[in-house]
Amino acid sequence: MVDEPAPDCGLCPRLVAYRAANRRAYPGWHHDPVASFGALDAQILVVGLAPGLKGANRTGRPFTGDYAGDLLYATLSRLGLAQGRYGASADDGYTLVNCRITNAARCAPPANKVTPAEFAACRPFLAAEIKAMPNLKGVLCLGRESHDQVLSTLGLRKSAHPFGHGAVHRLEFGLVLTDSYHCSRYNTNTRRLTEAMFVSAVEALLAAV
Repeated sequence: MVDEPAPDCGLCPRLVAYRAANRRAYPGWHHDPVASFGALDAQILVVGLAPGLKGANRTGRPFTGDYAGDLLYATLSRLGLAQGRYGASADDGYTLVNCRITNAARCAPPANKVTPAEFAACRPFLAAEIKAMPNLKGVLCLGRESHDQVLSTLGLRKSAHPFGHGAVHRLEFGLVLTDSYHCSRYNTNTRRLTEAMFVSAVEALLAAV
C-alpha cells in the first residue's frame, strides 16, 4: 500500500473549488483525486501531468476516457506492458504488466494548468509512491512539467537533466528517466508528437532499463 490523497483532500483550495463546481456540473463522475493504476512491484512508472477533466476525472483511472489514454494504452499494449481490451472505463478489465501509471498532480485543474504550489502540495504522494516501488527501474515522463516534478521529487537539478523528447537520463541512484512529449490530442494534431515518436520514446526506456 502507498498513501494516496484522501477523497476529500483539501490541500489545494483552488482544486477543491474546481472539484465542487464540476461535481455540480457533471453529477455521477469521479471528481475525487485520481489514484494510481498498476502494481507497486512494477519496474516502470509512467508519470503524467494531472487528470483530464473529461478523462480520468470522469472515470477515476489515469488516462482513461480521453485521447491521451487512447495513444498511451495502445502503445503499452503494443509493447507488452498491458493486457486485455482497453475499453476507456475503469471497469473494462484492462490490466498493466510490470507498469504503473500516476500523475504529478492527482486532481483535475482548471484549463489543465497546475500551479507550482499545487504541484508542491501533491509531491509527497509521488515521493511516497516512488519509495514504495522496490523494483522500480525506469520512469517515463509525459511532458516537461512531469519531467520537472519527478526531478524535484527526487531532489535532482533540472539543469543536469534537461527535458527532451526521447532523451534517456541515467540518474544518480540507478533509475533511468526517459522523456516524451505529452500524448495529448493537441500535440498529436499539431504533429509535435506522432504515434511513431511516442512508441520510440517508450522503446528507448525499455531498452535502457
